[in-house]
Amino acid sequence: MATAAEPGFDRALIEESAKKSALVWVRGPEGPPRALWHVWHEGAVWLVGGPGEQPLDGLGLADGARATVSCRSKDKGGRLVVWPAEVAEPAPDDQVRAAAVVELATKRLNAPDTAALAERWNAECRVLRFTPAGGTSQGPGTMPDDGGAAPPLPTPASTRVPTPTGLPTRRRRRKRG
Repeated sequence: MATAAEPGFDRALIEESAKKSALVWVRGPEGPPRALWHVWHEGAVWLVGGPGEQPLDGLGLADGARATVSCRSKDKGGRLVVWPAEVAEPAPDDQVRAAAVVELATKRLNAPDTAALAERWNAECRVLRFTPAGGTSQGPGTMPDDGGAAPPLPTPASTRVPTPTGLPTRRRRRKRG
């Protein structure tokens, strides 16, 4: 069995967890982490965002920026590995980007325009590549003791209001004894 001290273990763990996870959590230089769908292609996580796709605004993901990517376990859903990544936004004529866009298009669920998806992404959206930049900062055996929970983001939505009087209430049943 491989241990964390062996060369290539971190890279293999990053690759396998990114391939099997439907979402990755990305924390850019700005803003809170965000869950984003992706594909693993040619040694990197690729994702698309913009109008009609997942929002990337507020994360500060510019070409050459650094980000932190978290992958979760497929079976339990808990955090499995956290790794630093270098963000790149290849040009639309890049061959590797074109191949990644084809793979992204096959994984895109409920697309409104499947026939012209790649053209729309090239014209209106951003396609980003997250290349691992170093070893894992968290992984099996190196997880922090705290749960990593963060307070919820501020929102005008609220559920802490009194129940309207017209709604029926639940009555508690007494145990017969």
